[in-house]
Amino acid sequence: MARAKWKGPYFKNQKINIYKNLVSRNTQILPNFVGKTYYVHNGKSTQKIVIIEEMLGYRLGEFFFTRKELVYSKK
Repeated sequence: MARAKWKGPYFKNQKINIYKNLVSRNTQILPNFVGKTYYVHNGKSTQKIVIIEEMLGYRLGEFFFTRKELVYSKK
C-alpha cells in the first residue's frame, strides 16, 4: 500500500552521535539530499551512500541488500 499523497514524502530526522548522517532505510530521497553522503544501516553493518539526481523519489533501503545470496559450494 502506497503512502497518501497529501501526507508528503516520509522523512524521519534521526541523528546518532557515532555517525553524522545516519538515516533510516525507509526515508524517501528528497531534492535537498542530492550531493550529500548518508549512512544507512542494513541490519548488520552501516554503509555509506552518496545521493545522485537519479535516486530522487526512491527510498534509501532500495539500494542495499539485507540478505546474502545463497550460494552452494561445490564439493
